Formats: sequence, C-alpha cells, structure tokens
Amino acid sequence: MKIEVTRADELGEEYRHQIAEVLTQGFAEDFAFFSKDADVLADAFAPMLILERFHIALVDGEPAAVAVVTEGEQACFKPDRHELQRVLGPIHGMISYRIIRSQFMGAYDGACDGLTEIAFVTTAPQHQGKGVATALMRRLLELPSDEFVLRDIKDTNTPALGLYAKLGFTETQRRRIKFAKRAGFSAYVSMGLNRAKADA
Repeated sequence: MKIEVTRADELGEEYRHQIAEVLTQGFAEDFAFFSKDADVLADAFAPMLILERFHIALVDGEPAAVAVVTEGEQACFKPDRHELQRVLGPIHGMISYRIIRSQFMGAYDGACDGLTEIAFVTTAPQHQGKGVATALMRRLLELPSDEFVLRDIKDTNTPALGLYAKLGFTETQRRRIKFAKRAGFSAYVSMGLNRAKADA
C-alpha cells in the first residue's frame, strides 16, 4: 500500500467529487441535516470546497483521507446558494446555505496568524485502521507553523483522540453539550500542539 500526501488543488479539479465523498462519508452524522443520501451530500459539498485548504492522503492514487488546514480568517468552504438549491431543493437549499455560512465559516475566537487549525480530519471507511490518517497528520505537522489546534472533537471519538495524543497534542478545552444522551456524546474536546513548548 502506497500512501502519498498532497494538497487538493495540486491534484486538480477532477478529484473534487472524490474528495467530497471522503469528507461527507466521514461526517455523514454531522451533515445529516443537509441529506442522509451519501451521493446527494457529496454533490452538495463538492462545488463549495476551497481545494487549496484541503490536504489529501492518497492510497494507490485514490483519495483515502482528508484534512482541512486554515490560519486566521481563512475559510475552507465557499457555498453557492443557487448550487445548493439545485441539489437540495429551493427551500432546503436556502436553509442549508444559511447554516453552512453560520456554522462552518468565519474565524473562531482565538484564531490568528501563526496558529494553524487542522479540521475535518477523516478517513474513508475502507482505509481506516491502516495508518492513513497518521501519515496525513504527520505531514501536516511538517508545515511551517509554531502552533496547531484541533477543535471540537467528539469525546466518543477515541481513535482520533488517541492519534492526536500520540502525535503530541494535549487537551486544551472540554466543552459540555446539552442533550448529550440524544447526541450520543457528552463533550467537544479541543487539543493543541505548541512546537516551542514541545521542543523545550
């Protein structure tokens, strides 16, 4: 198995839909409001991906894992209301457009230049447990940044939390959520890695 890591814009437009498929498979539960149909979800998300923000792990030439890298005010999605309405329907598309703009866009409190956020890390189901996400994360940690942050990881996502801890991330915040039983998890965990502190 050959794993290569590259940026999505270097792969080219022809990979856009495959990248969206990996992303929406991994976050199907979180994106269920938009659609429960995997094909529709990928169709909805593919056009709005800002490819230069997506880093891709390829297994034998096919997208197998994705992660988003942003700094400061950078966004990773550029939703088009008309495109979302075309895919999801006039009313649902409009509501989805507003939700995406309010939930997935805009900098978070604490975002600044020099602080790199890694988000939307996920691996396609058929490639999980094979070290693909580890290879992707290791490559991202080679980026020229002093500090990295991972936000809002579900406390039930033990594989991800274990991987990030193994790579040197430590928990920085635990945010309890309402209606935990209904949601199936009780808190969002944020983690950070400060290269200067790690090297000290």
